[in-house]
Amino acid sequence: MITFFVGLAILIVGAVIYGRVCEKVMKPSDRKTPAVEKYDGVDYVPMKKWKNSLIELLNIAGTGPILGPIQGILFGPIAFITIPIGCVLGGAFHDYMVGMLSVRNDGEQMPSLVKRFLGKYIYVIYNIFVCLLLLLLGVVFIYTPGDLFVTQLLGGESNLGNPIVWVVYGAIFVYYIIATLLPIDKIIGKIYPVFGAILLLSAVGVFAGLFIKGYPLDEIWEKGFSFVNAYGDNFIPIFFVTVACGIVSGFHSTQATLISRTMADEREGRMTFYNMMVLEGFIAMVWAAAAMGAVNIGLATSDMLHDQATTVVGVVAKDMLGSIGGIIAIIGVIVLPITSGDTALRSLRIIISDALHIDHTKKRNSMIVALVIFLVVAAILVWAKADTSGFNVLWRYFSWANESTAVFAFATISIYMMQHKMPYLMALIPGMFYMYIVTSYILNAKIGFNLPWTAAYIVSAVLTLGFAAAVVIYGKKKTKTISVSGQ
Repeated sequence: MITFFVGLAILIVGAVIYGRVCEKVMKPSDRKTPAVEKYDGVDYVPMKKWKNSLIELLNIAGTGPILGPIQGILFGPIAFITIPIGCVLGGAFHDYMVGMLSVRNDGEQMPSLVKRFLGKYIYVIYNIFVCLLLLLLGVVFIYTPGDLFVTQLLGGESNLGNPIVWVVYGAIFVYYIIATLLPIDKIIGKIYPVFGAILLLSAVGVFAGLFIKGYPLDEIWEKGFSFVNAYGDNFIPIFFVTVACGIVSGFHSTQATLISRTMADEREGRMTFYNMMVLEGFIAMVWAAAAMGAVNIGLATSDMLHDQATTVVGVVAKDMLGSIGGIIAIIGVIVLPITSGDTALRSLRIIISDALHIDHTKKRNSMIVALVIFLVVAAILVWAKADTSGFNVLWRYFSWANESTAVFAFATISIYMMQHKMPYLMALIPGMFYMYIVTSYILNAKIGFNLPWTAAYIVSAVLTLGFAAAVVIYGKKKTKTISVSGQ
């Protein structure tokens, strides 16, 4: 377990050091936050730090830091090193900076921040990516909790021919439709902290189970590192596309900006944004280790990790926590993505309505937009279920859209930091890395441009350099023409 512990040390020590660096760069002060200055009793409402933190954890977590690492560990113990490094330098930094940018700009949401710092044309492109992300997230968060409910709680088979699967999917589907049209999130919001606590406690339980059950973990010097795993997947970019949540997730930018409207003090940002992402990194590390250990003791197989990640969750939870504890943990994993899926699809309806200048305050208009969204969701869901590798493909394209959205966020942060004479390379370097990841992936993917890896890597390198140059040139131009007001 030495490699695993080294990874945990990198995560904890790195977070303490780099978290302070990020905080020092942003210099939180006594200035009034949007929750105080724009208090309206609905969206802008000061809440306690512990509650904001747990809500943020719940919003950014779900099944992401569980299913992704389960598949990602197929690359071996290198995952125990790459997850914490990426989380500390990329994901936690991303979440903190986006959250603080929103706090400094009247609680603006991510599309508005993109428009403010990157311009109206990039804003249009960003909206396309964020809509794709929210659409796929909605599908994934019907698929995964539904399969877990059927296989782990009902003991059934999660296949295309089982009618129970479609009944469960249908129930979640109906809930999402209602939640998309009505403000049900205000009711759920009251128990979000409870669900966040369940997620954290289940992760701690699985972490303890690694030692109690004696799950054997591979060491990096024993297994070495292969650029390609047993399924022919290249470490770059596949690992970083698969293990999105837990390292860097663009979806988090849409959630941190929500919490920015309920923070009473800027100094809470490090705990609420940075440290909660570090906790997600911890959850990802724990489930990656659990999946590896389960394979090593014969409880699961590599094929299960690759194609049946949801099944692995139930197997591990019950083995480590017992029947009752395992069921509680599974229920938590089922509920958590549902509470993110409803928010995602509701946001998607609003974004589409705004982009097409549709008055979404009228119920008829909202119902029409929601109907179109759910027809597309249903079609993707049926395809993913009918194809034996459907979930694997679905998860990667969801993750690809997720990382693509993160590239926009890093660019936005870079421009902000340039304007305020901050060390913008902190944002530009991870932005360049993920630009390379998302472009090389889509250039090679069969559903993308289907180029050979060599060509994909070369073209991606050129695009990444172009991205960096464009950000720097635009940032310097904007810095010269825009008067920095401290906002």
